[in-house]
Amino acid sequence: MASDNASNLMVPDYEYGLFGRLRRDAGAAWASYIDHPFVRALGRGTLPKAWFQNFLIQDYLYLVQYARAYALAAYKSETLDDIRAANRTMTALLDVEMPLHVSYCREWGLSQAELEGAPPDLRMMAYANFFLERGASGDRLDLEIALAPCLVGYAEIAERLLADPSTVLEGNPYEPWIRSYSGAAYRATVAEAIIDLDALGRRRGAEARYASLIETFRMASLLEAQFWGIGWKEEAAG
Repeated sequence: MASDNASNLMVPDYEYGLFGRLRRDAGAAWASYIDHPFVRALGRGTLPKAWFQNFLIQDYLYLVQYARAYALAAYKSETLDDIRAANRTMTALLDVEMPLHVSYCREWGLSQAELEGAPPDLRMMAYANFFLERGASGDRLDLEIALAPCLVGYAEIAERLLADPSTVLEGNPYEPWIRSYSGAAYRATVAEAIIDLDALGRRRGAEARYASLIETFRMASLLEAQFWGIGWKEEAAG
């Protein structure tokens, strides 16, 4: 985890290196994720409370799987630098994001026992199974590509919402959620991850494997968009 001073200096470059190329080439799949109606409703503060609670429950269960994926990333690593990079992200998840998530859920009337005892949504499991399978059957690069949309996408979404004139922050019950993914510490983690992914790609022959990597990235982006559907009912939204 970067120090506070370093965090203030690190800004994600979404166009940089391998991630930037994947993001551009994913096209409509990436757009369906970062500009989902669920996200826009969060920004306007119009998302129904019950829908958001459904999302929060499944997001907690997802974070458990996401942390497991970074443990797998460390196992799949071949250098100490790669192990450290995986550990930085896993530490941020376990020591920062998950406790914040539990605390935030409590404000929405959800106890940790309710989070842990909830049945997993099939859409959450489909996404988790996808990235865990990519890591188990492939190498560290395959896994990192499958994980990248989640880690980086949330920072870009928060940044886009804050820059969107239709976003309402005052009196918006979802303003803390938006702020949590636009904070300096999270942005520093994302900035490091983008740089680390590019370096890993150079070592693991990303150019020769690009056709497979973009399919993984595109599918992960679509699964992220589908995950938003846990907190969005199209037929009821109008």
